[in-house]
Amino acid sequence: MQASPLDALHDVMPPSEVSWWPLSPAMWVIIAMLLLLTIMLIVWRYKAWQHKRAKREAISQCAQYQDDAQQLHILVKRLTKHYYGNQAVAGSNQLWASRLSKLSGQTFNAQELDTLYSPEPSANLASKLHLAIKNFKLKEAIDV
Repeated sequence: MQASPLDALHDVMPPSEVSWWPLSPAMWVIIAMLLLLTIMLIVWRYKAWQHKRAKREAISQCAQYQDDAQQLHILVKRLTKHYYGNQAVAGSNQLWASRLSKLSGQTFNAQELDTLYSPEPSANLASKLHLAIKNFKLKEAIDV
């Protein structure tokens, strides 16, 4: 009698489990790229936070000078000088009013800013300057 070919088969031996360690070189590259990306993101956010520090400080000082239009005007000039340089605050009062309007989103005119030097400044000027500091644009292109 002829033997069955199935008798010659042996049991299937399953392979042993593949260990997750050591990692493959591709996984090391992915981990290194994620770590580098995380570090770059942290540095970028820190620089942006540092860049906005002067504006945060000006906003916090606004509370001290809530109704003092002259002090608020000094704050907004210092803020403009910090972000845009000395040339941005130099010039005529009309030029400064147009730059301030462009940087703050509020509308200022030279006559309104002239009242800062009078004994009684305009009543709503302090609130407009407070809003100008709060809405000050840090990356606006101005023609200097």
